[in-house]
Amino acid sequence: MPFVDLPPQLQERVVCSISAAVKYAVPANIVLAVAEKEAGKPGQWVRNSNGTHDVGAMQFNTSYLRDLSRYGIMADDVATAGCYAFDLAAWRIRGHLKNDKGDLWTKAANYHSRTPRYNAVYRSDLRVKAAKWADWLEARFVTVDVTKVGAARLLPVTAVSAQATRLHAVAAAAAAKGQTKVAWEVPGYVPRKLIRNAQP
Repeated sequence: MPFVDLPPQLQERVVCSISAAVKYAVPANIVLAVAEKEAGKPGQWVRNSNGTHDVGAMQFNTSYLRDLSRYGIMADDVATAGCYAFDLAAWRIRGHLKNDKGDLWTKAANYHSRTPRYNAVYRSDLRVKAAKWADWLEARFVTVDVTKVGAARLLPVTAVSAQATRLHAVAAAAAAKGQTKVAWEVPGYVPRKLIRNAQP
C-alpha cells in the first residue's frame, strides 16, 4: 500500500490530490505541493488582510469563489471534508497551466497570487515541495516526466496507468460520437459537486 508511511491526517490530502491530478491531467506532484503549501483543513476559514477569507483544505479565496457562485459552487462546498476541494483546485491549476503566461512554476504559483512578489515567494517553496513529492511518487508509482516529448507513450499498461488508459478511452468514445472534447477539456467547464437527495 503506497500510503502506509503517511500519518492518517495526511492520507485524505494525498489520495484526493493524486485522484484530482489524474482526473484533470495535471502533474500530481504540483497538486500535492499546492495542497501542502495551502495546508488547510476542512471547515477552516482564514481571514486575510484584504477582508477576504481562504476556505477549506485547499484554502480557496472567497473572492475567487464569488466568480464560481454562478455554477452553484459556494464556500461551504470547498470547506467540507472530502475530495471536492481538491478536484476544484486541480481544475483551477490546470487552467493556470494552460492559459497563463510564464514558466510552469509561475503559472502553478498563480494559484496563490499573480502579484509578482507574492508569486515569487510561493513559487520558490512550491518547487522544493514539488521535487519532494516527485521523489515520493517515483518511489511508489509508475511516473513519467511530462516535460519530455513523447513521455505519455512511455507509460506501461499497469494498474497505476489504468486510470490514464480509462481517461483516453473516455476521450476516444467521445470522439466516436462526434464530440471532440470530454467534459473536463471543454473551455469554461467547472467541476460540479454531486449532491444526492435522500428524498425521491
